[in-house]
Amino acid sequence: MIALKTKIAESILPAILSINAECGFTAEAIAEMFEYPPADKGDIALPCFKFSKALRMGPPQIASKLTENLAIDGIEKVETAGGYLNFYVKDEYLTKTVLAEILAKGKDCGKTDLGHGKTVLLDYSSPNVAKPFHIGHLGTTVIGHSLKMLHEYCGYKCFGINHLGDWGTQFGKLIVAYRRWGSREAVEEKGIEELVALYVRFHKEAEEDKALEDLARAEFTKLEHGDEDNLALWKWFVDISIREYKKTYELLGIEFDSYCGESFYTDKMDEQVNLLRDKGLLKIDEGASIVDLEEYKMPPCLILKKDGSTLYPTRDIAAAVYRKRTYDFEKCLYVTSAGQSLHFAQWFKVAELMGYDWANRLVHIPYGTVSINGAKLATRTGNVVLLADLFDSAIAKVKEIIEEKNPTLPDKDEVAKAVGTGAIVFGYLSNNRIKDINFILENALSFEGDTGPYAQYTYARASSILEKAGDFTPVTPAQINEHEKALIKTLALFKEKVLAAIADYEPSVIVHYILDVCSDFNRFYHECPINSAEGDTRSFRLSLCKGTQNVLGAALSLICMKAPEKI
Repeated sequence: MIALKTKIAESILPAILSINAECGFTAEAIAEMFEYPPADKGDIALPCFKFSKALRMGPPQIASKLTENLAIDGIEKVETAGGYLNFYVKDEYLTKTVLAEILAKGKDCGKTDLGHGKTVLLDYSSPNVAKPFHIGHLGTTVIGHSLKMLHEYCGYKCFGINHLGDWGTQFGKLIVAYRRWGSREAVEEKGIEELVALYVRFHKEAEEDKALEDLARAEFTKLEHGDEDNLALWKWFVDISIREYKKTYELLGIEFDSYCGESFYTDKMDEQVNLLRDKGLLKIDEGASIVDLEEYKMPPCLILKKDGSTLYPTRDIAAAVYRKRTYDFEKCLYVTSAGQSLHFAQWFKVAELMGYDWANRLVHIPYGTVSINGAKLATRTGNVVLLADLFDSAIAKVKEIIEEKNPTLPDKDEVAKAVGTGAIVFGYLSNNRIKDINFILENALSFEGDTGPYAQYTYARASSILEKAGDFTPVTPAQINEHEKALIKTLALFKEKVLAAIADYEPSVIVHYILDVCSDFNRFYHECPINSAEGDTRSFRLSLCKGTQNVLGAALSLICMKAPEKI
């Protein structure tokens, strides 16, 4: 509907300017004002309240004035209702223009050139090495990858960066724990599971033996200074962790362009610390080096500890500078927990004060916390639900359903993977990203209601209808019924929903849109015979199935989900 709204805006702009040539309205601004009213009040509505002050007229008067001599291709009639203009779109426009474009462009039907010539970096997932990849990482991983897919879909050149937490005192703890209670054989056999067990044991032992914390700091200091034995252990821990993480990424269809973690920037921080000193931004506070942000109503940003070692802000600033020099990004997005919002606000402001004119292109994308049945997650206590276990449970349940209802289904294992992982991803992304989620496993694995399997099944239903139909010639009639019209109108919104999801950094926009498409398609399916219809009616309804398949297939891929042809 974007093209039609632009056409209407261009048609009414002269009338607005005739009332007040200095009002400042443009066709682009007017096109952004349109709303979608209830079906009985037209297909597109323009509220005239925003014109009232500039035109010095009441909204009903403005609406009446704008309808004078108004004729627009694709619009059947225009009605005024109070301060609204309600536009009724011709059936022929919906079929011969809207549906025809969806059929012609296939799964590219929601694309725009919004990002042409622009580069976006996305920093997401970023687990802490040697710690489990648990449900707490699900948000950053699927939100981040969905945003990457959305930006790529609209022409941006995107780079996904997995900024691994591969540096810090936790490695001193793990080195101490490994040397005291671990063995190479156990770590090689059990992998990250054994590393987690060692980490948990360290904290339990440290409750009784406080000296362990000092030993851990000492071992990390040795690591920072290049101790060969500690570096070898550290690299081994990192390699084991990445191998394990990649199993989950492969399941989700995720590939990263870079796995440069915190350690990569250790030799790039001195330049930034020196710049802070040169600009007079560093202050000494109880031995630590800080940037005072009181003027900006934030606590001080810690740059160096008393012993001169760096902290997260120092590393993040160094990483941002490296990324700008390397990729020359238009935007750099950081998908992390809302609990880190102050951290990002602080170092974004420090980067600005340092004179980096691109600091305003750094964007934090926060999301809410996840708890399991009301219990918070904590690695050191062992209270975690591993993502691998969660996906395995979902896949196993799907396999049971397939064996019960469709045992001869081809590629059963692949379908079970697609539907099982999709159920978890869809369930998570259906929530507004900023909301806290109490993840109840039974609900996440449910295959009833507005779920991922329901969306995938709808796609498979459309695919099955088309497979049974065989070849057909698309038909776009001039008149259609209410169910056919409702479906086309919903399909027509795809491009706008993609743009809205990018503007708000909100994948849930696509999830809810998918459910709208499924609802309208299934209503159409039940009310309108398709393959049993005849002639042009059959061809047209098959065209609607194809349009639905195009939109759903593209939309599912934008939220990290596969679209099986058969379920």
